[in-house]
Amino acid sequence: MREEASRTVLLRRALALEYVTVGWNVIEGAVGIVAALASGSVALLGFAIDSFVESTSGSVLVWRLLAERRATDAEASERIERIAERLVGVTLFALAAYIAFDAVTTLVREERPEPSPVGIALTSVSLGVMWWLARAKHRTARALGSRAMAADAFQTDACWWLSLIALGGIGLNALFGWWWADPVSAIGMTYFLATEGWEAWRGEAGEHDEAASDGTPG
Repeated sequence: MREEASRTVLLRRALALEYVTVGWNVIEGAVGIVAALASGSVALLGFAIDSFVESTSGSVLVWRLLAERRATDAEASERIERIAERLVGVTLFALAAYIAFDAVTTLVREERPEPSPVGIALTSVSLGVMWWLARAKHRTARALGSRAMAADAFQTDACWWLSLIALGGIGLNALFGWWWADPVSAIGMTYFLATEGWEAWRGEAGEHDEAASDGTPG
């Protein structure tokens, strides 16, 4: 009985974390896209679009956690989760390809993005938010023994790195006028986007989390 009560508390905590994830990423994505279009920043645009991918992942996990709380069909939940993981994987591959093309085009044409104070503030705040969320998700996933939540925690790790890369690119452009740092950092993002997409496609993000539980940003 005590074990059931403990799991109920963990599920409630997990749901709260996912609600924060979805809400933050929707706001972050919307603000980021507006700022990216205003400044012409490829790095900021990639960061912002990935925020919506992360909110999709969080929404799927909310459904999964609610399904467990309501004791619905676990097999059906697993099937839908796999479909959702593959859709997220395809989305991330497409985003990586688009960002790489846009960044290379920007470099070739020497299209110089404007400094973006909003982008710098947004990515700076995101670093703190993603760090906290990743740590909390990893702990909760291990306590629940949930591969689904471990996979989502891994995506939050990737978002932390994307925040750092985006901040580096737009920050160097703003501080030193190194316009090329923005598209170069965007190209650097494609590695993390493609890796994240491959993990989601193969359903291995949870296994990755278990193997790296002591060495992640979380």
